[in-house]
Amino acid sequence: MSSHREAPEISKDPVADSSDLYAFVTPDRPDSVTLIANYVPLQLPSGGPNFFEFGDDVRYEIHIDNDGDGHPDVTYRFEFTTEITNPNSFLYNTGPIESLDSRNWNRRQFYKLTRVTDGREHVLAHKLPCPPCNVGRLSIPKYNDLVRQATYRLSTGEKVFAGQRADGFFVDLGAIFDLGTLRPFQQLHVAGKNIFKAEGEPVNALDRMNVHSIAVQVPLSKVRRRANRYGAADRASVIGVWTTASRRQVRILGDRVAADSAAGPWTQVSRLGNPLFNEVIVPMSKKDLWNTLPPSEDKRFARFVEQPELAALLPALYPDVFPNLDRLNRSRKARADLVAIMLTGIPSGLIDGFTNNTGDVQADMLRLNTAIRPSAKPDRFGVLGGDLAGYPNGRRVGDDVVSIALRAVAGVTVPLVDRNFTPDAAAGAVTPGLSAADVTAPFLRNFPFLGTPYDGFNNPPASAS
Repeated sequence: MSSHREAPEISKDPVADSSDLYAFVTPDRPDSVTLIANYVPLQLPSGGPNFFEFGDDVRYEIHIDNDGDGHPDVTYRFEFTTEITNPNSFLYNTGPIESLDSRNWNRRQFYKLTRVTDGREHVLAHKLPCPPCNVGRLSIPKYNDLVRQATYRLSTGEKVFAGQRADGFFVDLGAIFDLGTLRPFQQLHVAGKNIFKAEGEPVNALDRMNVHSIAVQVPLSKVRRRANRYGAADRASVIGVWTTASRRQVRILGDRVAADSAAGPWTQVSRLGNPLFNEVIVPMSKKDLWNTLPPSEDKRFARFVEQPELAALLPALYPDVFPNLDRLNRSRKARADLVAIMLTGIPSGLIDGFTNNTGDVQADMLRLNTAIRPSAKPDRFGVLGGDLAGYPNGRRVGDDVVSIALRAVAGVTVPLVDRNFTPDAAAGAVTPGLSAADVTAPFLRNFPFLGTPYDGFNNPPASAS
């Protein structure tokens, strides 16, 4: 979930699969925004000798729209190259890796970072090294030292990192995809009531898995359009963010004497803005198409937001638990609350002191009001919990986006646009039952925020074997 295996074709191409996207005003540097895009999901930490890496044949990009048209005004592009140190060894490393230029590290990866604005490309850095995958304590005695070495402050003001991190997304995949079971309410499920006598303990299916992250911390002046003022009520304070991966249109497989080659223009194969949009909103038959389109084309999918399948499933799967939602579904009223949250941003006047509306163009983007300062005490339910600095105002690494999305679909946000609607009592409590506390690798207080990747030697923990 989020977007770890959200569409049939991209699930076959994990190197180009965007799994999570985060965008938030940086807590320790509120004059900047931090953007993190995760790729290569579901990494088993012990998966050697060919440990996980970015694709040399993939173009990874984080896009920022600052005028609400669903097209990028600023793009940060990451392009990778891989070098083999010892062509006669099958090993990832032949001894301890104690620095980024260690001779013991056999497969090193580098990247070029380009900033694109108004069609003009400005290369910010050449051949920045990534840290290695976290093989184990003998191979990498001081992993965090290598992460610090691979974190760069550029002369143009950005801070950047690309490499392996612990997957911080928490979700009970096994239960949710077993006919929409929520373990805290499994005894109320239409089929589960014949099996379960009490609530169950949720399981974080992604815990102890790794991902590859591209992360950039950018001064606000480089992502916002020019304006006379940037207040919380000003449109110029709001940006839309999404990430994409692209491949060349033509790939030619080599034979015994020729290497593989790629040609033709770049074509988009993966996209991610709001968590769960393609995963839960877009129907199976259209998921691959959605991944190829820009956000400016998302009006094609508005009807699936207005009448989401999940909203109809909740009353069916949990009989008598969501009677008000069931009546709303039967009325066939378009869910204007979900359209605002996912496609246009929330207009002013609905929530005191808050808006992240970008205009009339319907586009799936993480919308972030950069004038809202980071919260001193973040609430994992974000805006639903009264914390205006959290999802759906951007997304922080600890935000419980699954519970927020479930509650919104269940009807808690309908009163924003229809004061005559009363959400079901269960709507404000529905949850898979997980939080950031269920992520073994703790989040960091500063850049790059996602936790230290799990190492192969201790996964699963030796004590459990």
